[in-house]
Amino acid sequence: MTVDVQGQALSVLSKLAQADWPDRLKVRKSFEKLVYSGSRASFRFAAGRAAGKPRDARSAPDDLFDLSLSDEQQMLVDMLQGFALEVLRPAAHEADAQASVPAALIDQARELGLAHYGVSEAQGGLASERTVLSNALIAESLAQGDFSLAAALLVPLSAANCLRRWGSSAQQAAWLPAFVSEDGAPPFALAVSEPGVLNDPARPATRARKRGKHYLLDGEKALVIAGLDASRLIVSAQASDGPALFVVDAASKGISRRAEPGMGLKACGLARIQLKGVKVPVDCRLAGEGFDFPAFLDYSALAFCALAVGTAQAALDYVTTYCNERQAFGEPISHRQGVAFMVADIAIELDAMRLLTWRACARAEAGLPFRREAYLARLLCAEKAMKIGSDAVQLLGGHGFTQEHPVERWYRDLRSVAVLAGGLHL
Repeated sequence: MTVDVQGQALSVLSKLAQADWPDRLKVRKSFEKLVYSGSRASFRFAAGRAAGKPRDARSAPDDLFDLSLSDEQQMLVDMLQGFALEVLRPAAHEADAQASVPAALIDQARELGLAHYGVSEAQGGLASERTVLSNALIAESLAQGDFSLAAALLVPLSAANCLRRWGSSAQQAAWLPAFVSEDGAPPFALAVSEPGVLNDPARPATRARKRGKHYLLDGEKALVIAGLDASRLIVSAQASDGPALFVVDAASKGISRRAEPGMGLKACGLARIQLKGVKVPVDCRLAGEGFDFPAFLDYSALAFCALAVGTAQAALDYVTTYCNERQAFGEPISHRQGVAFMVADIAIELDAMRLLTWRACARAEAGLPFRREAYLARLLCAEKAMKIGSDAVQLLGGHGFTQEHPVERWYRDLRSVAVLAGGLHL
């Protein structure tokens, strides 16, 4: 089994290395290092298993507060940041105007093989027991190009993570291999948020009533990312024994969908979905051992936190350059304390957002309780990301109000962190 898994991983890495986009983005060297590092890591892990050693050795006590990334993580970040800045950011304005992700961009993103990080090695992917922080780094890096595009492109990875983490062995074997196949998985969407006033995602109003070998789903879902184009939905609903997740064919009788344009996240294709007596087979209810619906929501919250951190980093980098170059009264406006202090506050709050998010992800990876940390991260990110977006617009003055600069779009997208739930999954 170890040899088979290692061979599958090497095959995936080799396939990704043949893509032509790293040459276009001038990141071929970093990408080859990542491929080499991944290959070397797979041999190291295989050798460790053969020797009876654990796959992931814990850090020494002296390293517990070392926040530096591993070589593999750093190369992954460098590669994805190059993609985000060179591909996503130039395409973001048009995608926002057209309220859709260009098909060519979806194809380019597929070459990245992001969904492989959500599929276990047994099903031919690259996901190990400790992937939460790496997934957060993926989201953070892509969001430096554009929040909305990053969210849309991360839906396949989110669906794979959800199925791997909460599906039974049989369900994983049935659904996950498609995510790493040549044709790719059918488009999924996670339908969790609901339109009710003071809606609590932990207590879904959507109901699932068991009738023989089926469930009947009734309810309404709002702000579903990529919901219009999805052929399968992962729907949260209240069953007789508590909240549950169901994999639903989007073409099922009783499902109706319509566009739900929002203030931001326009490229995501947000949708409102109604379910009226939708019949779902019993074996389409995710039934993995130890299913924990609150934890599902916590992982989702961390996904939006990671996106907020990435976009806030983009805003900081952008306004820093702008304020250093913008001249007023014969000097850069960054020389004025009112400007410099505002930029410094953005940097301070951004570091706090990143540290809280990384801490929650690290605890989740270690198998430790992380609900408190995820809650604190989401609370801080929802508040400070919105303020960072607003301050970025303010620092650019009248320019910040126009679409000539991307900060107005980032501001609109960052406000979504406070209202979305469950649309993504680390």
